[in-house]
Amino acid sequence: MDVAAVHKPVPVVPTPAEPADTQQAARNRELIQAIKAINGAELFGSKSELTFALDRLTQRPVIRLIDKETKDVIRQIPPEYVLRMAEDLAPRR
Repeated sequence: MDVAAVHKPVPVVPTPAEPADTQQAARNRELIQAIKAINGAELFGSKSELTFALDRLTQRPVIRLIDKETKDVIRQIPPEYVLRMAEDLAPRR
């Protein structure tokens, strides 16, 4: 599976005090900083990194632990089979 193909920002519901784009950009920056801090601290080892993404088909958030060298997915939450079940159960548009 191509990990880069599913990466895109997680949508955020705006509050009335801030425009949607400003708040979303701020939350995205916070999330990116948190992920960089986790990866920088090597909490999951020096050869792996944590990623957050949206599944393209279900639009559900996905957390992956990736091997830095091979780019293989070590662990994914939710697992791929759960995402496919959610896709199959979703109403057709």
